[in-house]
Amino acid sequence: MGTGFSVDTPLKVAKYGISSVVSIMDDELAEQMREVHSRKHDLEFVAISERSEDKRARRITAYLNLINDLVAKQVLELQNSSFEAGSEITRYFEMLPDSALKDSYHEMLGLPTQEQKLEMQETLRAQAIPGSIDVNIMTKLDRDAYGKNNVKLAPEFADAMAALRGFANSALRSSIIFSAGINRRLYAYLTTFEDFFPDDSGEMRKLITLKVSDYRSAIIQGKYLAKRGLWVSEYRIESGLNCGGHAFATDGHLLGPIMEEFVQKNSEMAETLNKTYSAALESLDRAPIERPHKYRVTVQGGIGTFEEQQLLFERYGIDRVGWATPFLLVPEVTNVDEAHLAKLCAATAEDVHLTDHSPLGVPFWSLENSASEKTRLARIERDKPGSPCPKGFLVSNTEFTTVPICRASRVYQKRKIREIDAGGHSCEEAAALREKTLRKSCLCLDLTGGAIIKHNIKSKAQSAVCCGPNIVNFSKIVTLEEMIDHIYGRLSLITNPDRPHMFIRELSLYVEYFRTEVQTASDEFTDRMTKRFLEFKHNLIVGIDHYRELAERFNQEQRERFDAALDSLYEEIDSIYAGIEIAMSEARLATSLAD
Repeated sequence: MGTGFSVDTPLKVAKYGISSVVSIMDDELAEQMREVHSRKHDLEFVAISERSEDKRARRITAYLNLINDLVAKQVLELQNSSFEAGSEITRYFEMLPDSALKDSYHEMLGLPTQEQKLEMQETLRAQAIPGSIDVNIMTKLDRDAYGKNNVKLAPEFADAMAALRGFANSALRSSIIFSAGINRRLYAYLTTFEDFFPDDSGEMRKLITLKVSDYRSAIIQGKYLAKRGLWVSEYRIESGLNCGGHAFATDGHLLGPIMEEFVQKNSEMAETLNKTYSAALESLDRAPIERPHKYRVTVQGGIGTFEEQQLLFERYGIDRVGWATPFLLVPEVTNVDEAHLAKLCAATAEDVHLTDHSPLGVPFWSLENSASEKTRLARIERDKPGSPCPKGFLVSNTEFTTVPICRASRVYQKRKIREIDAGGHSCEEAAALREKTLRKSCLCLDLTGGAIIKHNIKSKAQSAVCCGPNIVNFSKIVTLEEMIDHIYGRLSLITNPDRPHMFIRELSLYVEYFRTEVQTASDEFTDRMTKRFLEFKHNLIVGIDHYRELAERFNQEQRERFDAALDSLYEEIDSIYAGIEIAMSEARLATSLAD
């Protein structure tokens, strides 16, 4: 969800059995939040200064331990509260989905005597367990650390490596979620921490979750880790485009067919990974596991209704689904300041764009009327483009420096503009290059803005909001209970009557992405590009064929609307590819005439 939005969400939802994820890439924010919550709970706070040895890992460990301790206290208080209207334990059970545990709760309420109720309540109290406090590392954010005189420090002090160490040294028993692909040195570093290996009972204190784009990514990364004696407990499929934050688009592979491949190859994957994993444990002289490990397959990206969620469970056998963007409108759960809550409530498709604001060069979903975006434009107006770059987590460019700098920074943008101006470009070319350079935003600072403002922390952060496109279907601030009721189908919070099905929305995003890619390449089509675009088209058509079969599960009205959308998008795909064929034919003709 971005750095600041869920940085302390476990303190708000874990006691109710709801799992959430904390980004641990920003140790400065972790330290600030540790101070906030230490003061709030009258706990001693001893700062870990910038000059402290291994400060990044130590700050992350200290913050995660604080969250762990506070949640444990909250859970104990909840379990000891009375079963009465409005109490914490009543809130816990009332929010549950239909389940055996919910049935037991209702059974208790219907018992005829207080003695019988009290006896059953003791059983229920023990079953009110917390949600998991999981953490996330975006593997691409692994900036090397430098000491005095710009001397590079050892790899374990790099950003992702130190963040991993911070989690590994914490008291949490939860999952670390790796997103954005393989980072070999980071994955190798996992093997130095005992908590990621099975104990005598075959259990791991800390689990590994991989965010993956497709089956191929899952099996490659899963085998890579299994060969090192590390088990992946969850493969989290995320839509390539229908998501929030950074969007890692596939070449037209859609969510439905991706999940179907997991269904078809699940047994093969489990057998392959367990065989590789067992052999690795043996080679490491570790005790063999008594029974094969299992893994979960979960999905996130654009889910908006109970019916869509049930479809994922029933048709594809998905173990869990993730909800993120709609929770930005639940102030008691996420950190969004009041001004941006209002903007999110009013947001339309004109306000939420897939942009190239990210210094990483990866498409990025952004609320375009955010304070961060207004600040970026104001700096350009004052002829002072770029950010002072106070955090530097997204540094990656070495065009002008030996030590990497960020493409959103003032240092980089000024140098790049000078290079463009001196490059002998036409006015039109120079303007395009300038615009491309100046689009980059200071995300690592401004994605903390919601938390910083909400908790009155002194900072120059201006809120950036990386909501997914699904936000335009929700337009009011709601309570946690209301959002949970929406997720479980007890009420609907959808305010857009024309909201397309999540699969249709993802397909339409890919068609638009396909169109943009083709237009970008239109001046220099090559046989290699044409081959890629043909594959892209093929993958989209495969997805459409899959969804036509899926539509048979819907009622007549839903099916007609779904099929009509598929027909329309199919025609768009055909039209886009026809333009490629025409352009290539013209290019071949021109070459022939020239010869």
